[in-house]
Amino acid sequence: MLRLAILMFCVFSITTGEFVVAGILPAVASDLQVTVGTAGLLVTAYAVGMIIGGPLLTALTAGIDRKRLMLALLAVAAAGNAVSALAPDFALLLAARVVTALVTSTFFAQAIVTAVTSAPPERAGTMVARLAFGMNVAMILGAPIGTQIGSQWGWRATFAVIAVACLIGLGLVGWQLAPSSEESRTSAISELRTLRRRPVLLALAITAVGNVGVLMVFSYLAPLLTDLGGHPAARLPILLLAYGIGATIGNLVGGTLYDRNPRLYQPLLLGLLAATLVGSWFVATSETFTVAAVVAIGLLGFAIIPGMQARVMATAAEAPTLAMAVNASGYQVAAACAGLFGGLIADSTAGPRPIYLVAAALTTCGLLLTVLITRGRRTPDREDAAATAK
Repeated sequence: MLRLAILMFCVFSITTGEFVVAGILPAVASDLQVTVGTAGLLVTAYAVGMIIGGPLLTALTAGIDRKRLMLALLAVAAAGNAVSALAPDFALLLAARVVTALVTSTFFAQAIVTAVTSAPPERAGTMVARLAFGMNVAMILGAPIGTQIGSQWGWRATFAVIAVACLIGLGLVGWQLAPSSEESRTSAISELRTLRRRPVLLALAITAVGNVGVLMVFSYLAPLLTDLGGHPAARLPILLLAYGIGATIGNLVGGTLYDRNPRLYQPLLLGLLAATLVGSWFVATSETFTVAAVVAIGLLGFAIIPGMQARVMATAAEAPTLAMAVNASGYQVAAACAGLFGGLIADSTAGPRPIYLVAAALTTCGLLLTVLITRGRRTPDREDAAATAK
């Protein structure tokens, strides 16, 4: 439990650097004399770094001892945030954020594998959920606290505090984690070969397809809640907090349910999410019911994630770290597509309301894909893992 808590703290520290940028963006733009739109490239560059660089770095470091690699990744994250705090111009700040993004994806993959392999196979979903709790806390507390630090002492202080947190995590990992065994190390070629297998590709596809709908709603919560729901803009932070609380509960519950019966609960959660999105379309103009919808969407949207990650790990038993890095990239791709397609809908003559129905349809596609893969199998993930091992 102590080692798991340390990994959760490290995930919290690194991912806070991702979520906090949205809260300090205007201050960064003003201080470095760029437009807010230009400063927004910090978010885009971070996502691109995770999508492309994360899997590449994970593959290239496949044969390195896991503890040493995690220490190096935390050191780079600390340095990246320190450089961000001291950057004299926007170009250097942008470069520092890209470097930090590269190690974020790889560290998260290593941390998940470390947590899951330390527990029995039937507890994989729970371990993923507990580790991802660090990311939930970064969303709920890390980003608001970082934004508050930025408002009090300047945006550079925000990155400086994150750098210190990464250094603390580095010391804790060096203190508690044991070096990995020689048998657990692989090569880039063997890991890439594993990703070519059908069960792995299907598991990755579920992540990308199953999440794009809920991410579309999350990306455009502001216009959905203010333009349609009638909520004042000043209430948005509270509503986002409610979404985050729902997401935290859903993450923990979803991992437990997946461990109990993956064949039953994963499709069930996807079906409930699709139904909730349809229901949100019906109550989109109700100030009262949209509050409940926000919490429910956050809860179900994060309840499906632990099972998806556990499935990827099970099907890619020979290359779990690279698979998790690619899975994280798939999630980022889904987020990018959600932003693009959701924007097209929001800018149309119909307004943002159809986003709910389109999101429900996309989630249903993820549900159908999940049912197709698991149909007729008593324990799908274990069978997929066995097929991968062959």
